[in-house]
Amino acid sequence: MTSWIFGDEHRILRRTVRQFVEKEVIPHTEEWEEKQEIPQWVWRRMGELGFLGIEYPEEYGGAGADFISTLVFIEEISRCGSMGFPISVTVHTDMASPHLFSGTEEQRRRYLPQIIKGEKICAIAVTEPSGGSDVAGIHTYAVRDGKYYVLNGSKIFITNGLSADIYFVGGLNERARHKGISIFIVEKGTPGLKVGRKLSKMGWLCSDTAEIFFEDCRVPAENLIGQEGEGFCEIMKNFQRERLVVSIISVSASQKALEDTIAYARERVVFDRPLSKIQIIRHRIADMTTQIEAARQLTYYVSWLFSQGRATDKEISMTKLFTTEVANRIAYDALQIHGGYGYMREFPVERFYRDARVLTIGAGTSEIMREIISKRLEL
Repeated sequence: MTSWIFGDEHRILRRTVRQFVEKEVIPHTEEWEEKQEIPQWVWRRMGELGFLGIEYPEEYGGAGADFISTLVFIEEISRCGSMGFPISVTVHTDMASPHLFSGTEEQRRRYLPQIIKGEKICAIAVTEPSGGSDVAGIHTYAVRDGKYYVLNGSKIFITNGLSADIYFVGGLNERARHKGISIFIVEKGTPGLKVGRKLSKMGWLCSDTAEIFFEDCRVPAENLIGQEGEGFCEIMKNFQRERLVVSIISVSASQKALEDTIAYARERVVFDRPLSKIQIIRHRIADMTTQIEAARQLTYYVSWLFSQGRATDKEISMTKLFTTEVANRIAYDALQIHGGYGYMREFPVERFYRDARVLTIGAGTSEIMREIISKRLEL
């Protein structure tokens, strides 16, 4: 189905991104998954094409477009067959670098052009070994020492952790929750910043994930984003964009998995007829199609609200909850229809099954989403 939220500019962008994905991403997906990395040339290529600054102002090298354009971009890159690719890209574009707009003009002019060109890669470092969804419970401390802040602590599950040049780090200025959290820009090579081991994951293999350690890491005071102690609100605010981004990825990757499953069902012959002619399979595919379309239309509507500044955390939490759980149901059904072949690594559905599992965990678990929704219902 089409949607009223798209205009001609969005359709042109969709064609451009799809051509890029088909010609310059999909042919390399297997290699990137095997090597568990996205090469630097891809980032620079996306920068050349204007994909890494879609919503950012033209004065910094961006396109000055709207969030619906971002939605289109994410939908198309999520069709590449590996969710690790869109996750790494959107951490750079939509989860880390947006924090610069809570900072100074000097910070934006210093970092954004390089980020938009793909010359510098970003990561957001908030999650710690002691907890993820409880942002106020972080234990990385940032103590002011003259012209510097001294950071001590550790982070885990950091997407782009190995490849990043710029980290946006949540640190605690004082031992009070919420009001004591600030965000700092920490550049690669800063003394005291240590990138730990590369974490071995079930899925999202081409997206590098790492531990990060801060041992008396001295960060210039001018690298504080916004006002000291205001980081919690900024992190929680950007969580809304992050959760919507994960929803878009979930729906688009599910759609691609459905298309692959339909193609397989048409070709696979059992009991002297195509699998697609067996009623129970046809009905399961019909259910899958319906679930994805419902998830897509919810995502489109809430994305439109978000683009208008009208989306609430309840609506975004509902979207994240529904779309990611749909993706996991699609993964189960798609693999089941493939049968034994679906369990083989040479079939895309096997990777989709692995990649989809973390969708209900990252950016806020399904349990957290339900709690947010129930609170807004004043239950």
